[in-house]
Parts: sequence; structure tokens; C-alpha cells
Amino acid sequence: MAPECIVLVGLSGSGKSTVGPLVARRLGWAFTDTDALIEQAAGRSIPELFAEEGEARFREREQAALRDAIARHRTVVSTGGGAPTTPGGRAELAQGFTVWLVVSPARAAARLAENPATPDRPLLAGDALGRLESQLDARRRWYELADAAVDVDYLSPEQAADEIVRLWAESRGHAPRFGHENAARGAWHVAATVQTPGATYPIVVEPGVLDQLGSVCRETGLTGRAFVVTDTGVGPLFGQRAMTALAAGDFETARFEIPAGEEQKTMATVGRVHDWLLGQRVERSDFVVCVGGGVVTDLAGFAAATTLRGIDFVHVPTTLLGMVDASVGGKTGVDHAMGKNLIGAFAQPRAVVIDPEVLKTLPERQRRAGWAEVVKHGLILDPRLVEDLEKGATDPLAMLSPELIGRSVAIKAEVVSEDEKEAGRRTLLNYGHTIGHAIEAVTGYSAYLHGEAVAVGMHAAGRISVAMGLLSAEELERQQRLITAYGLPDRAPGLDPAEVIAATASDKKVRSGRIKWVLLEGIGRAATRNDVPDEVVREALAGILG
Repeated sequence: MAPECIVLVGLSGSGKSTVGPLVARRLGWAFTDTDALIEQAAGRSIPELFAEEGEARFREREQAALRDAIARHRTVVSTGGGAPTTPGGRAELAQGFTVWLVVSPARAAARLAENPATPDRPLLAGDALGRLESQLDARRRWYELADAAVDVDYLSPEQAADEIVRLWAESRGHAPRFGHENAARGAWHVAATVQTPGATYPIVVEPGVLDQLGSVCRETGLTGRAFVVTDTGVGPLFGQRAMTALAAGDFETARFEIPAGEEQKTMATVGRVHDWLLGQRVERSDFVVCVGGGVVTDLAGFAAATTLRGIDFVHVPTTLLGMVDASVGGKTGVDHAMGKNLIGAFAQPRAVVIDPEVLKTLPERQRRAGWAEVVKHGLILDPRLVEDLEKGATDPLAMLSPELIGRSVAIKAEVVSEDEKEAGRRTLLNYGHTIGHAIEAVTGYSAYLHGEAVAVGMHAAGRISVAMGLLSAEELERQQRLITAYGLPDRAPGLDPAEVIAATASDKKVRSGRIKWVLLEGIGRAATRNDVPDEVVREALAGILG
């Protein structure tokens, strides 16, 4: 049986450093680049090492880096193009599951030329195409020793990652539960996999997959009756489609609608769902299908988690915010008069099924609100996503693709896999939420949608970050340009700052009376601080509220 390590080999320009992190996110693993390990250990860049020590010494360093990387548990490793060319390198590679990313020299050269961030590569100086052709001729016999190969010339990075995950699953003696073939043949694109100590589940992102919901549930291993919980806004649009799709999967079904709106997210509504489920003689083998936005997924998931001490549930989010945030991670619950989401439990779904086509019916304001969480994911962890959002800001609707949803979902899935119950890194996902939740609470959950309140909260957190010397004024301006470009508010005029600050006392991140603020140290780099002076918070809010 292959060890818990996937090693990517191939020419420069084959996409190892791009595909590797995607594979790691899908599996919930870590990602390591051997070139980065070498530079970190030596304190010098790769070109400097080649110039000062020569290639032979570099290969020795590379062998040590390979040994270090492959020894790590559940890691995807990107290697330099010449890693398999020495006996020592091949011996280290043999310890992992090795995948050759097959790329033509012409395609590799074009990719390297198109990417301005491509580092200097000493062995490609001068005629890159000619050198790549020579390297492939010389290295082909070593690349062919890999456990598997993926031709990446005409695959997107996401498609290449899917194929590697499939090959990895096959190498472990079983096929993945979800195929990666053409969706028309009954397979689905798994954008990410959440792996926590108590659960592992796929996040399927596929246009039209709502109509295959029954098959997805069967593939997940569910066998009982399917109880659909939706609301009066979503039910008329997608309730019957979900029921029909479940019936096509040979599930007996029933449906219950709760009133639409954040104000319905209460224990009283949960009680109504409990009454209905118990009246249907629900059994432990049955499951709930939560069809709707964040209110439905949070509330119905909590109802499932607390019925018969916990039955299975599947999320089918129908809003952008629900897709990229509320449905992923296992946070279920309801609001309380003292604050948002204060009553609930961590309970992971069996699957998250995302059909981007349902967003066509989403009101424009709801769609704009969903962008807040996508932008947030970039601001806290992915500067490249921020760059891509900036490039597409002139036409947000065109940006709303399955690929973008998948990227955003994968970011959250990776964090949740690492920190299921918000004991550490997952706290970063709350950027903008401390003030955002307070705004929702003081306005009775009616004046601002969740994403709108979070957008204002990110403005406040950004201003605090600047005041604390963590973020530059220019970076704050960049954040605000992006937020407003996607139609989100940057202020909540007319609110009493003192009342909003008072509402933060009920925030779930309060420890010993101090708020654990999520702030930015730069675009794509978030951190937590519990030493923010009250005066800094008041000054930040003074320019946003009031």
C-alpha cells in the first residue's frame, strides 16, 4: 500500500506548484515545495545556490529536502524538474506515490513566459524551449518510473487535481465514491473534501447536480428516508426538484417548509422541525436534506443534529453565501436575542451538494451579499484570489463560475479540516464577523443581510488593523475598492457605535472579557489579536457608523 504522500514530478512549467496545493486542499493535507525547503535551509535562492555551489551540490540538497518532505504525514510534494535524475533522488521518490505531470515543452515554455512571477531557473537560461526539449529527452526514462502520469497540456489545474485524487484513491485499493468523468455519465466534480476527526465528506460543485441529488446521496452511503427541509422562499423554486431527484434515487421522501427570513432562525422554529420529524416517525437511519440559504442549512442542520441525538443530513445550499460559507464546516444553530448563532452545535453533514445554476434565480441583493464571503476568503488566506477578483470586478456576474465557487469552498474546507471546532486557525474565517454580527443583532436581523453586515465589519476590522500598525493605509484602500466593486456596503449609517460595541460582548470569540479580533497583516495574511484597545475600536467605528 502506498504511503500517505503524493509527489509531483515533471518539467518546469508542468504546473506542479499550482496543482499541488489544489490536490492538498481536496484531500485535507499539507503542501510542500522542495525548492522552498532548499531555499529556507540554505538561506539563499536557487539561482544563487547553482551559481555558488554547482548542480551536483544542489542535487544533494534536493535529496535531503525530498527526504524531509516525504517523511511528513499526509503531504503533497512539488519537486524540481530534475529531482528524479540522480539515484539518491529516485530512492527518495520511491517512498511516495509519484505522479508525473506530462507537459509538452512548447506548452511548458508558454506557461513560463506568461507567468511574470516565475522564478529564475538556471537550467533554462537562454533558449527555454530548446532546453526544455533537451531536458525531456534526457529525463523521460526517469519520469516514466512514476507510479502514475497525468497529461496536463489541455487540463485546467482543477481538472488535473481531480485526476490525481482519483489515481491516488485507486492506488489505495479503492475507487473514489464520486467519479471525475463527464457529469452526463452520472459523475460529479468534487471541489473539496472536508476531513475532520469525526467525519469525511465531499463538497460537490457541478451545474445541474440538483437533479442528481438522489444518486449523490446513494453514493455517499445514505439509505433511509429523506426528509427535505426548506423555506417558503426556496421551496416553490427547488423543493419539488429535490424531491423528484431523491425519488429517482429510490428514497422515500417528505417535505417541510419553514417561513423564510433570518428572524425565523430561532429555537421556536427548530421546535417546529423537531415536531414534524418526530411526527413522521423519523428513525436513526433516516436523514435530513437542507435545501436553502444559510438560515435553512444552519437551522435544519441543528434540528437534525438534535433529533434522536443526531441523524445524518445533507446540505443543498441555494445562495452564494450558503455555498461558500454556511454549508461548509459543520456549524449549525440559531440566533438568540443577545447575539447571532449563540445556540448551536458542531455537526458535520454527510455531503454538500452545490448546483451553481440555481443562482440564476437568486435576487441581485442576495447575490451581492454572497460575494462578501468570497472576498473574505481571499483577504485572509489567498492573495491570488484577491487579484483574480480585482481583475473581474467590472463584471461580477461573469466571475460567478463553478470554478470560482470551488476555489472559495476549497479554502474553507482546508481550514475546517485543520481546525474543526475553531480552536485555532479556523478563527481567521471570522474576519469582519465580530462587528458584522453586532450590526445584525442591533438591527434585529432585518436591516442588513449577513454578507452586507460582514462587509461593513471588514471595513471596521481593516481600520483597526491600520491603527494597530499591521496593515498599510494603501492596503486598506485596496480592500475597500474590492468590497465596493462587488456592490457591498462599506458603512452602516445611523447606528449607535456604543450600542454596536456593547453587542460585541456576546461574540463567541470573547475570552476573559476580551475580544479575539481577526485582523489583517497584509492582503492574504490574517492574524488574531486580543490586545486591541477599546479606544481604537471606537475610533474605527466612528467613521463607519453614526
